Amino acid sequence: MDQGAAPPVFSAVAEADGDQLRVVVTGEVDMATADTMYQTALREPARHVTLDLRAVTFFDSAAIHAVVRLAQRFPGALAVLPSRQVRRVLEISGLGDQSWLTAA
Repeated sequence: MDQGAAPPVFSAVAEADGDQLRVVVTGEVDMATADTMYQTALREPARHVTLDLRAVTFFDSAAIHAVVRLAQRFPGALAVLPSRQVRRVLEISGLGDQSWLTAA
C-alpha cells in the first residue's frame, strides 16, 4: 500500500530548445549523482547549456568536478544558475569568479 512517496532526493531533467539546453537539477548533487547531472547535460546536442542548480540543496567535490568538466566541454557556452548553497561551495573552492557562474 502506497503511503505517499517522499520527494526525490535528486533529479536532473534536460529541456532542449533548438541549440539551447537547460538542465534543471534538484536535490543533492554528490559522488552518487554528479555523473548523472553531467551525462544529462550531454544527452542532447547543444551549443549553449544552462545548468539550473537553484533547487540544489547539497553540492560536493564530485559536483564541482562535473561542473568544471562541463565548462571545459562547453567553453564560453555554459551558464550556471546556483542556489545559495552551490554559490557558497564554489566560492569556498575558489571558483566564485568564473565567467560561467551567473549572478543571483
